[in-house]
Amino acid sequence: MKKNDSFLLNSSVFSRFVTMKYLPRWIVLLVDLFLCVIAFLIAIYLSSKLNDVSKAIDFTDTQRIIGLMFFQFLLFWAFHTYSGVLRYSSFVDATKIFFSILINVLLVFLINISLNFTMDIEAFYLSELIIYGILSFLFLLLIRLLVKTSYDYFTQGGEFITPVMIYGTKSASIGIAKMLMSEQVGSRYKLVGFIDDDKSASEKMIMGVKVYHLNNESLKKTIVKKCKSIIISPTKLSQVNSSDVLEKFINHNLTILSVPPMNIWKSDVPNIKEIKSIPIENLLERPQIDISTDNISSQLRDKVVLVTGAAGSIGSEIAFQVLKYDTKVLVLLDQAESQMHDLKLDLQEKYEDKNISVFLGDVRNKNRMEYMMEMYRPDVIYHAAAYKHVPMMEDYPVESVQVNVLGTKNLADLAVKYHVERFVMVSTDKAVNPTNVMGASKRIAEIYVQSLFRKLHATMNGETTKFITTRFGNVLGSNGSVIPYFKKQIEHGGPVTVTHPEIIRYFMTIPEACMLVLEAGSMGNGGEIYIFDMGKPVKIVDLARKMIRLAGFIPEEDIKIVYTGLRPGEKLFEELLNKKEHTQDTHHPKIMIANVQLYDFDKVSILIDKLINYSKLCKDYLTVSTMKKIVPEFKSMNSQYERLDI
Repeated sequence: MKKNDSFLLNSSVFSRFVTMKYLPRWIVLLVDLFLCVIAFLIAIYLSSKLNDVSKAIDFTDTQRIIGLMFFQFLLFWAFHTYSGVLRYSSFVDATKIFFSILINVLLVFLINISLNFTMDIEAFYLSELIIYGILSFLFLLLIRLLVKTSYDYFTQGGEFITPVMIYGTKSASIGIAKMLMSEQVGSRYKLVGFIDDDKSASEKMIMGVKVYHLNNESLKKTIVKKCKSIIISPTKLSQVNSSDVLEKFINHNLTILSVPPMNIWKSDVPNIKEIKSIPIENLLERPQIDISTDNISSQLRDKVVLVTGAAGSIGSEIAFQVLKYDTKVLVLLDQAESQMHDLKLDLQEKYEDKNISVFLGDVRNKNRMEYMMEMYRPDVIYHAAAYKHVPMMEDYPVESVQVNVLGTKNLADLAVKYHVERFVMVSTDKAVNPTNVMGASKRIAEIYVQSLFRKLHATMNGETTKFITTRFGNVLGSNGSVIPYFKKQIEHGGPVTVTHPEIIRYFMTIPEACMLVLEAGSMGNGGEIYIFDMGKPVKIVDLARKMIRLAGFIPEEDIKIVYTGLRPGEKLFEELLNKKEHTQDTHHPKIMIANVQLYDFDKVSILIDKLINYSKLCKDYLTVSTMKKIVPEFKSMNSQYERLDI
């Protein structure tokens, strides 16, 4: 055989060996017994030297070896010392080995005494057994350490094993620790400790690792030096103050990880594949929003509910939340074929017993919309269909008007014709003092439905569709939002691009925004524009820094932040109320009513019809100019349409 062939064969055999899931238990047991025999032979030699006895290994020694190994075999079997995977050996495994050897030594020593050996021979056996116990324990411990170290080196190919601590010491944390110490193949994490808020719990040991009390001193001097990541138990994650504890961790360059809640674990431990970075939402100081479902339930029970823009982030979440109530039929409307197909499959899988209907159509096509209304006769409409991207709509204002204005007008008019009970329109904070085409188009849609309601309410004695508008800011993780964009940039190693160092935005999670839409829709009497308490505005650059740290990198060192300048139509901060507006409280602390400027429907509808006609003719400047006539506070910013404000 050639030298190269021999090398390849040996490499192949070694590769198969190190990539084995685990060694058979009988091999582990035989190796342990072999090491014990070696330890006993060394013990005989050393004991004879200590006792000045010169003797060679004879038949009697062979019998004693066989007897000692017989008892050792039984104790290994009783303690299951061979059942653990060597590369995941832990303090528990060492304890089993220690007691199995200790009991064997004591047992054999007692047998020696019971057989009435002379004192000289008895002393010889005592030293022999003590040396055997020490050596055998060390040999078995060292072989496990050697296998563990070798496996990590060869199978990981030099990949860094991340030392982690678990924040929390309750049952969920213990489950995570068991998972990290179990037979998980290819684990990248090594548990080096627990963290607890309770000072009395510190300095204790759990599963062989230390518990550290969380304070500024221990964080700086110990925790940061010993670990690179913190795994927060799901129980702890729901309790911690995100603006305090979590930010302490990321400010010390610790990556924060989490696992799903315990109620979805398949056993008493999670799966290692479920360890992920915590969502950025946990760092944005968003307290949990509570709503009363009674009003929503009574409004939607046995009703046909239509959701437009159902394939989008907001529309799909509204659909999922509506299905929690006893609706008669849920109709999903959108023109995005692929996304609608995926949504339909998701909903049918999770809600097999619900009556769900998908309708493919464009809100701009009034004939198609009338066909749908005639077919389903909805009782409640949640209108989320819209074009929303500011820079894109600045380039295509006629499309913004076609979808956001004409689409809303079509559905609003049909809602009146087909006696829809409630029409809830999803609007945006960009409609307040708009500086871009998208925001102005949404403001015009607000004006149309509000003025339409006021006219019908006055002429039909209140027996008409209740038009309700909801305004809120940016939603985290929605299609095309900054969060997924930053994530993609971080995954590619940066840089992360921010338009301006001082730009700020209000943020809300998709589920809480949709919960408030349902709540506002149930409480409205018609004509209201509801605004939501968006909490504190967030600096986009701070958001970028937090996301970089959450990914385990250091801003400006590992990943750069680059400022690109404000985009067309973009302003530094968004407003939820016009300067002329003020708010009224509602029974929900997070929902307020905006007292907005009122428009006469007969007058404004003429301008809106003219606007729609210009958009159909693809007249960009005439379209934007007419928008500015309808919404005088619309002042373009960083846009080609600024000349129209002169």
